[in-house]
Amino acid sequence: MADSASAKRWLPLEANPDVMNQFLWGLGVTPDEAECYDVYGLDEELLEMVPKPVLAVLFLFPITSQTEDERIQRDREAREQHTGVYFMKQTVGNACGTIGLLHAIGNITTEIKLAEGSFLDRFFKVTADFDPSERAAYLVKDSEMEVAHSVAATAGDTEASEEVDTHFICFVCVNENLYELDGRRAGPVSHGPSSASTLLQDAAKVIQKIIQNNPNSNNFNVISISKKTG
Repeated sequence: MADSASAKRWLPLEANPDVMNQFLWGLGVTPDEAECYDVYGLDEELLEMVPKPVLAVLFLFPITSQTEDERIQRDREAREQHTGVYFMKQTVGNACGTIGLLHAIGNITTEIKLAEGSFLDRFFKVTADFDPSERAAYLVKDSEMEVAHSVAATAGDTEASEEVDTHFICFVCVNENLYELDGRRAGPVSHGPSSASTLLQDAAKVIQKIIQNNPNSNNFNVISISKKTG
């Protein structure tokens, strides 16, 4: 999802690890470096089942009046500068899944190898010194990403539709802090100290609060991007 004023709209990406894996692998993430997995629950026992180490966490949640009020309130904090965090704005409608994946990969390029000359390798090198709005503008003009997103959006188990009321955000650990990255916000939101080993648990605590604040909604999905170790 994105601002209704956005001129360009894509089909939404399904919260499906298989779809996301094929998408990322096709764009330059080496398959033996990282993989997306379902997180089946937020209690400690289920979190322990997620392959480690976890490099990033994607969260899909329904857009409600409560989540919109929270976004506007937290935007005051998001205007702060956060050195070392790769962040970009979302200006394409329904591109939040792709933006979430770009936020994830953009903040873990030191942890995984990208295929030399691949789309993601080129994208992050070119946009490294861009500001968040410049990165968004660069993405809008990139036909290769638009085609790749379209292929991924139609590869899921559900029929693709432009009419959605859900939104993806990403959680990463940068400089020992947990950051929430949402292209609809003014900038990254810090949720306090974290570490590579506690990223999943720390993100789960934030996610649980969002879920608790929206008791009448149940369309939530959590996906990890984990480093392949074997």
